[in-house]
Amino acid sequence: MHKYLRAIGFSTLTEKTRLKDVLTDTIMNSDERNYTTNEEKIMLGEFCKDFADGVGIAVCGEFDEEDKFIYEFYFPYLRGTGITATEDVSVERHLEKESYAGVCDSTKVGVCLIFYLRNRIPYIKALTTDQLPMKGTTVTLSALSLGGTVLIPLQKDEEQQDLLRKRSNTRTRLLEEARKGSEKAMETLALEDMDTYTSISNRIQKEDVLSIVDTYFMPYGVESDVYSILGEITDVKLVTNHVTGEKVYILGICCNELTFDVCINIIDLLGEPQIGRRFKGSIWLQGYINFPEEI
Repeated sequence: MHKYLRAIGFSTLTEKTRLKDVLTDTIMNSDERNYTTNEEKIMLGEFCKDFADGVGIAVCGEFDEEDKFIYEFYFPYLRGTGITATEDVSVERHLEKESYAGVCDSTKVGVCLIFYLRNRIPYIKALTTDQLPMKGTTVTLSALSLGGTVLIPLQKDEEQQDLLRKRSNTRTRLLEEARKGSEKAMETLALEDMDTYTSISNRIQKEDVLSIVDTYFMPYGVESDVYSILGEITDVKLVTNHVTGEKVYILGICCNELTFDVCINIIDLLGEPQIGRRFKGSIWLQGYINFPEEI
């Protein structure tokens, strides 16, 4: 049973027989079907069905010599909106099955973003037809969450917001220069980190950490594509799983200048989400590579 089925409104789906019925329904009544042949000349298939607006399950497998579909694995998904990153992306296959992880070196976060690749079929097509590396690709990130909390926003006037934007732009520029080998940029970043540490150490004695830290994006646990985040809510949408009747929130989040959507079951969210408030929780990050043209 996939742990994140709960996030898309299947919190009561605990029996394997009921899961089998859902997966069969996904295959037989899919909204989207994708096929390709891999490097071993095996025909792969992927069947996707939405159980709420933009939220669904993908069933993956291969076809045998008699064109019979053999189920291998499945995963719940959220169709993200907009463009999250324009940096180059590298992709690696998981060891245990033909699923893939994407790696994006984002200057906004300052670390490599590792995500579960949602559109593996177009990637395999590009790989087997020697179209990689491909220029002009972008990434749309989305995420599923099993638990989160809504926090009140930090009060900032226009002058403070302008100052934060300038500091963020400066830090992004320094990170880019540091990656190119600039020693001066590395020294400046190191000094800034020391100043930030000193400032936080002094303030933390009298203030709560969430009143000091406005946003963060950092790895969580041992899974490479799971993160702990704190970000501003930019959009709120409540949708209903038409099979179970459970309601789930789809939240637009701006975190460390990254914008992406997060799906969470209403029973797992503490607080009332509103635009301007903050979301704090752990997420399973997914990514969709937008290829410049149809492959």
